[in-house]
Amino acid sequence: MGLRLGPVFFCIAAGVLLLGDGVRTRPLVATPVDVCFVAPPTRYDPASGIAVHAARSVPPDARCPVCGMFPARAPEWAAQVIFDNGDTQFFDSPLSLYAYFQDVGHYTPGRSVKDIAASYVTAVDTRAWIAASAAVYVHGSNAVGPMRGGNLPAFAQRQAAQRFARERGGVVLAAGDITPELLQQLSGRTVHPH
Repeated sequence: MGLRLGPVFFCIAAGVLLLGDGVRTRPLVATPVDVCFVAPPTRYDPASGIAVHAARSVPPDARCPVCGMFPARAPEWAAQVIFDNGDTQFFDSPLSLYAYFQDVGHYTPGRSVKDIAASYVTAVDTRAWIAASAAVYVHGSNAVGPMRGGNLPAFAQRQAAQRFARERGGVVLAAGDITPELLQQLSGRTVHPH
C-alpha cells in the first residue's frame, strides 16, 4: 500500500516504512515502524434522543483506538466506552476494550479512566449491549475474534458462557478476572509510545 505525499512516497508493508521519491525503484530508507492510528472519540449528539451514558450503535466510520479496525464490520464483537460528557470510543472486541482500560490516556490523549462513565460489550448470547463489568467472558475458546488472535467473547448469562466453553473450549471469567497479564498473553503485543 502506498500514499503519495508531495515529493516523498510512503509505503508501509510488513512493518517496514519505505521512503522513496516515487521515481526510484529502490527505497531511500527502510525502517521498522509501528503504525499508530488516531481514533478520536465520537462526539455525543444531544439531538440523537439517546441518553448521554446509554449504549449506542457503532458508526460505520468509527475506528478502534487500540488497533485501528472498524468495529462496525464485526458488530457481534463490538464494545464501547462512554465518557462523562457522552463522547464515545468504539472497539472491535472486548479484548481491545480491556487493553484500552490499561492506558486510556495513551489511546485518547487528555482522557483518563476516571472520565469513563459507562462501558459496554456485545453479548454473544443476546446480541445486545450489556455493561462490560456485568458480562461473563470466555477465555481460550476456538472462537476467532476480529483480530484473528486472542479472544474474550462476552455473555449476558453465565449459563450461556458455560455452554459455549463446553462446546468450544475455554474457561469462564468474570470481568474482575481479566488481568493485565492475561491481556498481554492474549494480545501478544507490547504498548508503544506515540
